[in-house]
Amino acid sequence: MHVSRKFLVFIGLLAFVAQSAVKAADNLVDYEVLRYRAKVLAASPYEEPATRVPAWLLAPKFTYDQHREIRFKSDRAWWLREGLPFQLQFFHPGFIYDKTVQLNELRGDRSYPIPFDRDFFDYGKTKLEGKIPSDMGYSGFKILCALNSPDRMDELAVFQGASYFRALCTRAVYGLSARGIAVDTVDADGEEFPTFTDFWIRRPSLDAKEITVYALLNGPSVAGAYRFDIKPGDDTVMRIKCTLFLRKPVKVLGIAPLTSMYWHGENSGCRFDDFRPEVHDSDGLMIAHGGGEWLWRPLTNPKSVATASFADQNPKGFGLLQRDRHFSSYEDLEANYNMRPSAWVEPIGDWGKGCVRLVEIPTPDETNDNIVAFWQPEVLPAPGEPIEFEYRLHWFLKGINPPAGYTIATRKGRSMTHEVNLERFLVDFDGPYLHNQPDDPAIKAVISVGPGATLMNQTVQKNHYNGSWRVAFALRPDGSGRPVELRCFLEKPPHVLTETWSYRWNP
Repeated sequence: MHVSRKFLVFIGLLAFVAQSAVKAADNLVDYEVLRYRAKVLAASPYEEPATRVPAWLLAPKFTYDQHREIRFKSDRAWWLREGLPFQLQFFHPGFIYDKTVQLNELRGDRSYPIPFDRDFFDYGKTKLEGKIPSDMGYSGFKILCALNSPDRMDELAVFQGASYFRALCTRAVYGLSARGIAVDTVDADGEEFPTFTDFWIRRPSLDAKEITVYALLNGPSVAGAYRFDIKPGDDTVMRIKCTLFLRKPVKVLGIAPLTSMYWHGENSGCRFDDFRPEVHDSDGLMIAHGGGEWLWRPLTNPKSVATASFADQNPKGFGLLQRDRHFSSYEDLEANYNMRPSAWVEPIGDWGKGCVRLVEIPTPDETNDNIVAFWQPEVLPAPGEPIEFEYRLHWFLKGINPPAGYTIATRKGRSMTHEVNLERFLVDFDGPYLHNQPDDPAIKAVISVGPGATLMNQTVQKNHYNGSWRVAFALRPDGSGRPVELRCFLEKPPHVLTETWSYRWNP
C-alpha cells in the first residue's frame, strides 16, 4: 500500500500538535488540577522519592555549623528585580534536609519551573561551589515582604521539611510551626510524616496585598492538594484549603496540626536547673467549642507522654497561644520567647463531629518540639474518597481572646510548714470586666475535681497589684497516683465571667 509523503507529514503534524496539547495541559495548574493529581497519586502504590542530595552533604558527615555556612544571596531573591511586593528565597539541602522539592512559579494558570542554581548561594568556608550537583534542587523556600517597615523586606513565611511551615506577624520572631497533616501521631507503630513534594507560587501583581501558594502532598498513607492564601499584618492570616485522599486506613488523621515547644514554666515547680523563669514557644491550648464554651489548657512538660481529647462538633476555633508577653517571665535576650507568635485555627464551614487532641511529650531541653495539637475527625472516608477542610490560620502576638475573662497564670506547689500533704493551686484570671471590678463577694469560683483527689479548701481574691483575680485551692490525693482532671472558672450568677481552666494533675 502506497502512502504519500504529504500524508506522512500530515500525520506527523497531528502527533506534534497532540504532544504540544498534552504539554500545555501539563503546564496548566489550579486547585482542581492538583486535587485530581492527588486522587491519582492515592490510587497508586506509594513510592519513596529518590534523593538527589549526596550522602556527604548530610548529617552526621555534614554538620549543623557547616550547613549554616551556606547562605542565600539576598541580591538574588526571586522577583527582586521586578520590584514586586513579595519575594522568594530558597533553602539549600544538607545536614538533616535530605529531600528536595520542585518549586514552580505560576503566571496566570501556567506553571514555570524554578531551576536549582548554585550561583544563588554563598558557600562560605565550606567551599563546595564546584561539588554541588547542578540539578540537586531546593529543600524549601521562604517568602519575604515589607512586614515591619515599608523600606525593608522581612521574612513572612517558611515552607521546609516534610509538610512543615510557619509564619510571622509584625514584630514577631519565629516560634511554633504548623503542618499540612499529622498521621498516627504518637502511635506505637510510629508516626508518618507525609511530604509537600511540589509547590506552585503565584507571581504577585505590583499592588498585591497577599500571596498564593499551592502544594501537592504525598505519603505512604495519604495524598493531598493544598492552597494557601497568605495576607501579612499584625494578624497574619493564611486561608488554607485542603483535599485529602487516603491510600489506606490510618488510626489518627490530624487536621490543621500545630507543633510547639514547652520546656518549663510557672507550673513546673523546680524540676529544671535553668536561669530563666520560663522557656516555651506556647504556654497553653485554647479552644472555642461549637457550643459556646471557651477552654484554656496550660501546657506541661510531662514525665511520660500525655494525651488529652476534647470532644466537639463544628468547633469555632483552637490554637496554641503564647499568652505571657512579659520579658521578665523569660529573661532571654537571644531567644525572645516573649515575642513568639500564637497560632489560631478558625474553621470555615461544617467540620462535623470530632475532637481537638493535645499531645505532650517529655523533653529534656528547649531544642525539641514536644507539643502537638490538631483536629481529629470522628469518621474518616474510605481509601480513595475525598475529605476536605478549609480554615483560617492566624499568626499573632495579641488579638484573639475569649469574650469574657481568661487565664493569665497557673501555679502549683506545696507548703513546707502547713498541711504539707496538700497540693495547692493558684489560678489567675483577668479580662476587661474583671480588671475594673472592685472586691465583690458575689464573684465565686466553680471548681471541679475528678476521681483521684478531694477538694479541701478554696478562696477567691482580687489582686490589687495588677487588677487580676486569683483562685486558690488545695487538693488531697487519694494515694492511687492516677491523673486527676481539674476544671475551674469564675462566675457571678447568673453570668459566667471567664473561660474554663482545664488541667491534668499527676499527683
